[in-house]
Formats: sequence, C-alpha cells, structure tokens
Amino acid sequence: MRTWTVGDVMTKAVVSVSEQTSYRDVVDLLVERRFSAVPVVDTGHRVIGVISETDLLRKIEYAGDEAPRIFERGRRRGERAKATARTATGLMSGPPVVALASTPIAAAARRMDVEKVKRLPVVDDLGRLVGIVSRGDLLKTYLRPDLDIQTDVEIGVLRAFLVDDTASVTVTVTDGVVRLSGRVGRYSSAELVERLSRQVAGVVEVISGLTYDVDDREPVVTPVPFF
Repeated sequence: MRTWTVGDVMTKAVVSVSEQTSYRDVVDLLVERRFSAVPVVDTGHRVIGVISETDLLRKIEYAGDEAPRIFERGRRRGERAKATARTATGLMSGPPVVALASTPIAAAARRMDVEKVKRLPVVDDLGRLVGIVSRGDLLKTYLRPDLDIQTDVEIGVLRAFLVDDTASVTVTVTDGVVRLSGRVGRYSSAELVERLSRQVAGVVEVISGLTYDVDDREPVVTPVPFF
C-alpha cells in the first residue's frame, strides 16, 4: 500500500532568503508574497533558520527598549536582540523545524502540531531546501477523487492483504467515505482490511459491514483467585 509523503503535496517553487538579506527586504518579501514566514539558507542552500512575522515584529515590540535586563530569561533576551538585528542572521529563529520529502503526511501533521508551526521547510538528505509544506498542503489528500481512493483500497489493501477473500469483498467510496461489505474467512482479516483502509490517503471514514466465518480473537481468560 502506497504511503503519501510530504514530497507528494509540497510546494516546490519555494522562496528563501540568504543570511545577509536585510530586515527591510525580508519585510518587503513577506508583504509582497503574502507569506507569514520564510526560510533562511546558507551558501550551500541548507536551511539554517526561519524568519516569521513574529520575529520581525520584535523591532516594534522592543523599540526604544532593546538593552537586555539583568534578570531577564535567555529566551526573552534572544527576542529582545532581534529588535536590533539588521539581517536575516540576527532575525531568524533556529534551529529550524524541517521535514524530509520522504516524511509521511501523518508524521508531518503531528510535527506541525507538536512544534506549533504552520509550515515546514522540506529538505533533502543533506539539509538543502527542496520545497515547503503547509497545513493546507497536507489537506490536499482529501481532495483525491473517490475512484482513486477506491482503486487504492482494492489494489493496495484487498489484493495485497486479503488474497483468498478479495472477490467476496465490495468497496464503494462516496465523498471520501469508504464502505466495505461482504464476507471473509476470519475476524482478523476483517479487522485488518478496515484498519489499513483508514490509512489510505484521502479516506475520511471507513464504514465496515464485513462479516466473517471464524472469530479468531484470543479468548479472554479470567484469572482464578486463590484463597
């Protein structure tokens, strides 16, 4: 079964800035392109940081109050330092949160959620920028045609994992909702098909009406108390 990755949905025509790009040029870029952030790359095109609108706003937030305070926490000092930065090197946040093009979409979504970011620069094995993926890009899988989803379930799930019972199972897909009907030999086969179908890109929900001949679940053994 094919697993969709970041490389399938990322934007390849990605814009970046160099370490020496000026504050004003970064602002102009974000406003002109309507971006909320931009990756910073070194001379080898490796991603070394990201500049967001929040980073740029430090210059306004700390205007006239740029000097660090004695008992100020390190993070706060770093934010205050951005108020005096003039180039991307001083403005960017790092280390950058990135993803490889081979990262499964589900893993990328979890990373965005954990790191509280809206997009991830996509890099190759050497850390070089090859694209960018946003939350909206990850949702593209849910725009897949129902016929494509049905084909993936039939070929990637049924034919691959249900060889003997494939002909007895029917798959229909409507608006991303997969319905399974028919009869298989074992409970474990019915459970496997349902579980794997949920992992197919674009599936919104799986409604299984599969029945089975043999319930091969392990019986629950109730321990006998000793007196």
